[in-house]
Amino acid sequence: MARPKNLKCAICGRRAHPDGIRHLPSKRYQARLLGPDRQRHTKTFQTVKDAEAWLHAQFADISSGKFKASAPTTIVTFADYSARWLSTRRVKGGPLAGRTLSNYRDLLDRFLLPTFGHRPIHTISRDDVDTWHDRTAVDIPTTRAKAYSLLRTILASAVADEHMDRNPARIRGAGQVDRQHKVRPATPDELAALTESIPPRYRLLVQLAAWCALRFGELTELRRIDVDTREGVLRIRRSVVLVDGDFVVKSPKFEAGTRDVAIPAALLPMIREHLLQHTAPGADGLLFPSKNDPAEHLRQSSLARVFYPAREAAGRKDLRFHDLRHTGAVYAAETGATLAELMGRLGHSTPGAALRYQHVAQGRDALIASRLSERIIADQATRSPASSRS
Repeated sequence: MARPKNLKCAICGRRAHPDGIRHLPSKRYQARLLGPDRQRHTKTFQTVKDAEAWLHAQFADISSGKFKASAPTTIVTFADYSARWLSTRRVKGGPLAGRTLSNYRDLLDRFLLPTFGHRPIHTISRDDVDTWHDRTAVDIPTTRAKAYSLLRTILASAVADEHMDRNPARIRGAGQVDRQHKVRPATPDELAALTESIPPRYRLLVQLAAWCALRFGELTELRRIDVDTREGVLRIRRSVVLVDGDFVVKSPKFEAGTRDVAIPAALLPMIREHLLQHTAPGADGLLFPSKNDPAEHLRQSSLARVFYPAREAAGRKDLRFHDLRHTGAVYAAETGATLAELMGRLGHSTPGAALRYQHVAQGRDALIASRLSERIIADQATRSPASSRS
């Protein structure tokens, strides 16, 4: 097949270089060929002409039978490379967070290593990836997308490290998935029913999740010292996550996550009562400790045992605990809060994240129209003849 004309190099913008020659970001040229020994041979040059000359010489040696096989190179398996990738991966200059690292290991162990672990990484082809994706046992769309995205990212690093020529993970849209759970914010009546149906030690947890739009990890790391009932403020300085069965307390992922959240005054009596009845003792006592151990954090699995029956009693079997934060964001938006104010309250660093929580509540547009109508009537009254004569 003839090489397409008028292709341009992505680095220099000039005519694309011949097959077998790659223009590196360093501005040098790498000549590559697969020899009769089934090994990949490369050499780097300052000019494309030198690279072409070397390739021609290698092809001539192959044709004449003079080609000398190089010593076998070290074969790197996908399992070995992915393990090294996990240990050296950096995000914004820092190592992977504990929970992210745990999730990646889980995806590798369950979905990637059984298929690719034993394979030399440079032998993984596009057909291999396509077949894995089509036949994989991952039947949960979100999990399949995450596993594919991790595979694609690891192979992209392998390309950068020159273990592969091109990333074979090129399935369009495979790393994306439509949201399966459509969030419907709880109404105030549903929230009240949910709170009434859950045991008393968890009622404030539900109320703060909604009216202060807090994450579960932020709530369960709150301590007495973080609750200022005089100023009516919750000081969010830390959160807690469960990593491989152990609780890990950490600072917020982004600077915006460190914030003071104003408490609706109507909740202050409930907070004072909770501090007396259910909070662990001492300034560092957990606001929502484990029922069995006041020094231990509350687990989501423990909360689920009482939350699921409570949401069913409230007529909202679809409601997840995190949906209460979504509900709180909608409540805040309905007060007329600006996007910047919502970002500050929710602890988001980008507008896009805050926008995901904004919904038009049922009847909200009618309320806006009603208020506009009131303004029209008021404006008409000021322009009426009777008003002019007076």
